[in-house]
Order: sequence, then structure tokens, then C-alpha cells
Amino acid sequence: MYQFGKFRFDPANHLLLSEESPVPLTPKAFDVLLVLVQNGKRLTTKEELMQKVWPDSFVEEANLTVNISALRRLLGRMEDGQQYIETVPKKGYRFVAPVSEVLEKPSNGENSASEIPADSFLSLAGQVESATANLPEAPSGPARTHSRTRRTIFAVTVLLLVSAASGYFVFHGRFLRGQVFKQPHRLAVLPFQNLRTNAESDYLGFSLADAVITKLGYVRELSVRPSYAVQKYKEQVIEPRRIARELDVDTLLTGTFLREGDDLRITCQLVEINTQNILWKGAFDLKYDKLLTVQDSVANQIIGGLELTLSPLEAQRLRPDATVSPLAYEYYLRGIDLYSSSDFPMAIHMFEKSTELAPNYALAWAHLGKTLTANASFQLGGGAQYEKAQRAFERALALQPDQIDAQVYMANMFTDTGKVEKAVPLLREALKTNPNHAEIHWELGYAYRFAGMLNESVAECERARQLDPGVKLTSSTLNGYLYLGQYDKFLESLPKTDDLALIAFYRGFGEYYKKDFEQAARDFDRAVELDHSLLQAQIGKALSLGIRRQVVQGLGTLRTVEAKINQRGVGDPEASYKIAQAYAALGDKPAALRVLKRSIETGFFSYSYFLTDPFLESLRNENEFRLAMNIARQRHEQFVKTFL
Repeated sequence: MYQFGKFRFDPANHLLLSEESPVPLTPKAFDVLLVLVQNGKRLTTKEELMQKVWPDSFVEEANLTVNISALRRLLGRMEDGQQYIETVPKKGYRFVAPVSEVLEKPSNGENSASEIPADSFLSLAGQVESATANLPEAPSGPARTHSRTRRTIFAVTVLLLVSAASGYFVFHGRFLRGQVFKQPHRLAVLPFQNLRTNAESDYLGFSLADAVITKLGYVRELSVRPSYAVQKYKEQVIEPRRIARELDVDTLLTGTFLREGDDLRITCQLVEINTQNILWKGAFDLKYDKLLTVQDSVANQIIGGLELTLSPLEAQRLRPDATVSPLAYEYYLRGIDLYSSSDFPMAIHMFEKSTELAPNYALAWAHLGKTLTANASFQLGGGAQYEKAQRAFERALALQPDQIDAQVYMANMFTDTGKVEKAVPLLREALKTNPNHAEIHWELGYAYRFAGMLNESVAECERARQLDPGVKLTSSTLNGYLYLGQYDKFLESLPKTDDLALIAFYRGFGEYYKKDFEQAARDFDRAVELDHSLLQAQIGKALSLGIRRQVVQGLGTLRTVEAKINQRGVGDPEASYKIAQAYAALGDKPAALRVLKRSIETGFFSYSYFLTDPFLESLRNENEFRLAMNIARQRHEQFVKTFL
């Protein structure tokens, strides 16, 4: 048997176990895995795999690609974020995980080969001698002496080999049994509570928590809940056990602050929820112009309280930020708070003021880019804002090349604007910094679905949800399930809320796929009621009108939305695809084909989804549809070749 990561691979019984649970494998996927595991870290060429797995058949290379993709999906990723199977461009594949050979312990309680008692070697030596004694005798004289010598050498060699093998398995058995795969600590930093009702300083509560969260984002041994997950607790009474349960964390940092003029007092407490142990508590009395030092002090106290071990690179990343003027830092903190309230225009103004005063402050540039992107995407702010956002991200990364916020949100912008091939390298680079960062996995899953890698997309998003069940829960959805036709799973993945326009739209969209049209119409109407300006809500409104047989009005709504996109240069190609779907549902084939082609050309080439999407059924016999599918297929195949 072979052991790698959390898996045990038993070729004799045609079995792959993940933590003792069987993993379903097709026969060919099993054969591919066997070749890769037996070759270990040696390069396995495509030719070798084809010859060994399909020895008597002529098959296309795509069969191999499909099986490699399936194996990657089933195996997931190693603890460091790497995939088990590495692509060697134009050559083949390499199984990069360390592989150990292990012997299964017999069920009857007898000693296995990995636990042979030392005194049994005497018995084994006797058996070897007995076995060699039965070899045919050589003639007398020198030949006979030579034969005895050969038998002796043979016996000694067997003993040495068995001894070495036994020692190897004993050592590795102990190593594997003693190895503990550390799960990251799950931490939430809650908004600090203002001890004095003062609207002028309220912004500090959320923005200080965000600053600490950002600082800790580089620590691999931590899975820190993102700011958007904790912002709802800004004005709530803190009930630690309830909040920890809602956020699925084992440790909470709570804090208060009191500002009087230029004097600021901040108190913090780090609590382990299950035991109610206080791991650290402290207070900071400082002048307001020293506010920037708080995030560094609190972050270091959390690391000490949790007894985390930092690598030299992590320690370097946690050093205090470059000097930033107090006013520039205040503008930055105010921008953070405004962004959390979706006041993007005012947040943009605050971040711009911060970067004017502190042009070398990478975080301010990163959040300026993030806010410009959000305004362009959700409020149809226009293509010019995407261009400004890209310049802001580039400035942030020029100042700090491994700045996670800039990497993640620049990748998100690239995906939204049709440049998914630029997004994937950024995200993979960010995972090298922190493979336990849930949002990076989510954004990678988002990018994969644009390129039609739907199973890979689901795997990355589920990994993100495993690290943080609340990741992007209210601002994005697990569309991979929807595109795979798994509508119930998609609906189950949505948060149980009725007060968010985006979620209401997607709930209606999933119900539309299930042909529950009346409920879909109600949810589409709810989305419009919650946020009329949301692009998806407008698409839902058109579909709702179509359900109620008001097709002309529905088509008018779609044309208005399409005109706004064309006018402002907003480039979310996935949203454009939904406009094409709605046109098709309402019976306007020429418009549906026009927008579908535009969606594909601007970066949404989810080819495998297009092949099965029921919305497109009425278009499949059209020549323009076949031409559009050819464009999508070529880019999809190039993406697979490049990245998978």
C-alpha cells in the first residue's frame, strides 16, 4: 500500500481511502493514479501514461486530460496549497506529494512485516539456510565450494534486504502514526465597541478590527474571518458563544475604545471559546496620532496568545508598516468603514485622499482599487473606473509585491473584465503566501468557472467554505453547482436570508432552472424591491415580466440594461451572459445571440456550461451559435492546456 497526505492507496484491492473513507475512482483514473504514484516525483510523460493505461487502444490525449482533471478534483490540495499532480508543460505530469510504502497490519493481531520482532531474524535465517540447502548440489571439488559460497552470499543478502526493509517500514510506520497535520486556528476579530456615543469616532470600531484582520492575513496557522463576515456585529451586544458558533471559530478577539480629544484608550481580550480561557488581555493608552501602532501590537499579542510559530518570511511581513501620517491613516480607516456600508463613492474619495497624503502606503492603494472595482461592477460605474482600479492595484503591488488584498482583488477585477488568464497566476502566487486564506481559494474557484472548469471551480469554492463557512456568503454565490445542473445543491449553498438583493436574484434563478416559475418571479421581484440599481436585479425583473407574459416590457428592461453596459463600458461578461439567457427565455433570438457572442469575446467562456444550459436550447440550431461555441471551445481548451 502507498500513503500520501491523508490518503492510503491499495492497488491490490483497487481501493483509495481518504481518512479511512473510500474515494470513488473510475478504472482508468485508478490506473493513471497508480502509474503516477509508483513513479513518485519522477516525470511521467504523457506517452508513458498512454501506453500503460491504454496499451491496446488508440485514444485521444483528451482522455488523459479528463482523468488527470478528475483525479485533481478528488484529491484536492495538500496542506501547502499545492495540487498532488503537477503539470510539466509539453512533457507530462509529476506526482509531487511525498509517497511512503506501508504494509497493512493483519487483522488477527499477528505482527506485520513492519513490526517483526528482532529475535525472529534468527528463525528467518534458519529458514533461509533451509531453503538454500534444498538447492541442487554442485559436483565435488572447487565447483562445490563455489556453490556453497554462492548459497551463503544469497542467504546473507536476503537477510540484509529483509532487515533493511523491516527497519524502513518500522521507521515510516512510526513516522506516519506520529505525524499530525495541523489545522489552522479559526479566529474572528470583532468590531471594537465605542464606549461613548460619538458618531464622529464610530468609524474606528470596524476599521480597527479590519486593520488587525488584514495584518493577520499572512499567517498560515490562522484562518481569520474576513472583515465582511464580522461587520454585522458592529452594533450588536457581544455574545461570544453565539457569535463563535455563527462564524465557526474557536477563538474571538473582542475590544472597546474610548476617544477623548487626542487621547485614545483601547482594550482587547482574546478568548478561547470552548474553555472560556482568556489567552490574552491588554489595554493601550495612546495619542490619536499613534493609532497606526495598534494593529501591529494587537496582531503580535494574538500570535503570542495562540502560541503560533512564524516562519522568517511571515515575521517579516508582520513588521510595522512604513510611516504614514496620522491624517492619511484616518482617511484610510474612514474609507474602510464606508466601504463596509457600500458607500463606494465616498469610500473612493477617502482612499484617494489617503494616497495623496501617503503615496507609499500600499494598503490604501489596494483598497482604492478594490472600491473602484466594486463601484464599477455593482453600480455600473463605468469602464474608466476599472482602468483606475488597475492602476491602483499595480501601484500597491509595486510597493509591496506580496500584498494579499491587492493580489486577490486585482484578480477579481481581471476575472470580471474578461482577463481570467491574468487572474489565475495572481491567485496561485497569493496561495503560496497563505494556503489557508479562504478568500483566495474562493476567487480561484470564481476564475475557474469563467473558463469552464466547473468541477475545479466547485472544489476551490468548497475548500474556501471548509476554511471559512461564511466566505463571500452574502456577496457571491457558488455558481459552479448551478452550471453543473445541480440545482438543489446550488439552492442549499445560498444563505438563508431575505434581505439581500443578490441572494434573492440567485434564489429566483435557481428556481427558474427547476421550473418553479411562480416562486422564481416572487424572488426576482424581491431583488428589485431590495436594490433596483443592481444589474442582476434588473435581469431578474425582465425574467419575472416574462413569466407573467409581459414579454414586451421584459425585453424593454433588457435593452435598457444592455444599453447601459455598452454606454459605460462595464465589462462583467458573466452578467452579460445572463442578459443573453434572459433574451433567449423571452424569445428574442437575434438579441440573445448578439449578447452571447459579446459575453464570450469579453471573457466568459464556460464552454462545458454552454453545452448543457437549458436557456440556450432555442439557439442551438443557429449558425451564429455554432460560431460562438467554437470561439468558447478554443479559449477553454487553451486555458486547460496552460493552467491544468
